[in-house]
Amino acid sequence: MLVFWKQGYEGASLTDLTNAMGITKTSMYAAFGNKEQLFRKALERYTEGPAAYGLRAMEEPTARAVATAFLNGAVRTTTQPDCPAGCMGVQGALAAGDAGTPAHEALVKWRNVACRRIEERFRRAVEEGDLPPDASARGLALYVTTVAFGIAVQATGGIGRADLQEVADAALHNWPPA
Repeated sequence: MLVFWKQGYEGASLTDLTNAMGITKTSMYAAFGNKEQLFRKALERYTEGPAAYGLRAMEEPTARAVATAFLNGAVRTTTQPDCPAGCMGVQGALAAGDAGTPAHEALVKWRNVACRRIEERFRRAVEEGDLPPDASARGLALYVTTVAFGIAVQATGGIGRADLQEVADAALHNWPPA
């Protein structure tokens, strides 16, 4: 997971991957099938580990708390001192050629699923009166995910945690009242 997170799909060579796992290429193929399947497993691990803040955010009691937890989680995850900067789900296949198309498509789906989950949660918040009746659940979900994924890109570029937290806080400044 860390190799894909740091180097992206195409940047991660089989040698890098097998060295990180302490196995041979033959063992890697036997265990995972191919690099694409290994990438999908790494993305699952990333989702259940470093990116689990996204699922935990959905359990917050209000839409604002969901957005806050999601953005703060993005800041923390993308700036962890012992991990690569940024987000594996954002950077993993940004600069992908034809060989990286399957990884690129998997990551687009991964990001879209995150947005849909947040949209569903915000739709529920509208129904429950936590967001105004005219609030756009889709628009707010796109806003939150776009800011979060932008935070990941900026973290990769070397912007620090304090500055990114300021961005997350500013994004919530005009949150719609209930």
